[in-house]
Amino acid sequence: MTQAPATRDEPWPVALLSTKVKEWIDRLGTVWVEGEITQWGVSAGNVYGKLKDLDQAATVSFTLWSSVRARLPEDFKQGDRVVALVKPNWWVKGGSLTFQVFELKHVGLGDLLERLERLRAQLAAEGLFALERKRRLPFLPGVVGLVTGKDSDAEKDVLRNARLRWPAVDFRVVHAAVQGDRAVGEVTRAIERLDADPEVEVIIVARGGGDFQNLLPFSDERVVRAAAAATTPIVSAIGHEADRPLLDEVADLRASTPTDAAKRVVPDVAEELARVGQARSRLTMRLQGFLAHEIDRIGHLRSRPSLADGGWIVDRRAEELTRWVARGTELVDRLVERQEHRLGELRGHLRALSPQATLDRGYAIVQGDDGHVVRAPAAAPPGARLTLTLAEGTVAAVSEGPAPDAAGRGE
Repeated sequence: MTQAPATRDEPWPVALLSTKVKEWIDRLGTVWVEGEITQWGVSAGNVYGKLKDLDQAATVSFTLWSSVRARLPEDFKQGDRVVALVKPNWWVKGGSLTFQVFELKHVGLGDLLERLERLRAQLAAEGLFALERKRRLPFLPGVVGLVTGKDSDAEKDVLRNARLRWPAVDFRVVHAAVQGDRAVGEVTRAIERLDADPEVEVIIVARGGGDFQNLLPFSDERVVRAAAAATTPIVSAIGHEADRPLLDEVADLRASTPTDAAKRVVPDVAEELARVGQARSRLTMRLQGFLAHEIDRIGHLRSRPSLADGGWIVDRRAEELTRWVARGTELVDRLVERQEHRLGELRGHLRALSPQATLDRGYAIVQGDDGHVVRAPAAAPPGARLTLTLAEGTVAAVSEGPAPDAAGRGE
C-alpha cells in the first residue's frame, strides 16, 4: 500500500521518514572506494573507524563487523591506505549514516603515515629527540604558559587541576586552533609568543585527544621545530595514548592528558606543606636528641674527679713549674756568663788588631795633603806638607826629602 504524501495537516511520523530514507539508501547497493584509515577502534570484535579521502577534506564513518573481520587475511591499523567494498547503511533508530564494509584490502602505506615517518627519521637524525636536550621543569614556576583551544575541556582541566594543587599559580593562556587548516600557524605563533615572554617559565601545549587526522597539526614540522627552538621548557599534553604526535617526541616532558600536565607542572600545596611539616618534625627530634646527648655527656664530664676539684692540677704542677723556673734561671745565667767571657776575648782580639794599639807602641801614620798614606820616600818630595798621626794626636810637618841613610838604602 502506497503511503500518502506528507502534508502540514497530515505529517509523517519520524519513524516513517527514517524508514523511507533507509529504503532509499538500501537501493544504492555496494561500491568500491579508496582512502586512508584515520581511525580504527575495536569494540566487542567489531571495528568502528573513519576513512579519509586521499586528496580532499572528506571523511566517512564505517563499520566492520566481526564476521567480516575474521575473514580478512591482513591486519589493518590507523594510517593504512586501503580499498574497501562498502554499502551505505542508515540506522533507523539513531538517524545516522554509516558504511558497512564487506571487503578490505591494503593498497600501500598511507601517504600521511609515510610522510610522518620520514619526518620522524629526519628530526631524530638531527638530534631533536635526544634525551640530553630535554630540560628539567622548574619546581614551582611563577608563570605557566598554556596553548590550547578557546573554551576547550583541555583548558578547563589544566587550569582547574593546577589551581587545586597550587592556588597561587599564574597562567598566561594563548588560544589557538587545535585542528584544521589554521592549527599549525596558530599553535606555532602561540609557542613563539610565550617563549618570548621572560616571565613564562614553562609552556603547556594541550588538547583533549582526537583521531589521527585531528592530531596531524601536532606532527607538523613547523610546530615541532618551534618547540625544539624554544628556550622555555615545553610540556606536550595532547591526550592521546595510541598515537604519539611528533610534538611528544621533541617536548621536554610528555603528559598523558591535560590533567596529568597540570599535576606534573605544579606541586601539590598540601603535599608540600606535609613534607615541610615532616622535615621540621625530623629536625626537631634530631636536635632534641642531640641536645639531650650533649647535656648527658657534659653531666658525665662534670662528675669526674678531675673536673669536680681542679686544685689538684695546680698542686701537681706547682713543684714541676718551680723546678723548670729554677732550671731556666740557671741556664740563662750560664749563658750570660759564657757570652760575657766571649765578649772579653773578642774585645782583646779587637784591641790587638786595632791601629791605635800600633800607635801606642810609638809608631805614626804619615798622610799627604790628599789624605793618602805615605808609604815610600818618593811619595813625600821636599816641601810636601804632611800630617803625622800619633798615639795621642796629630802633628803637621813639611818633608825635607829622603834621609841620607834612607836614600842610601834606597840606592
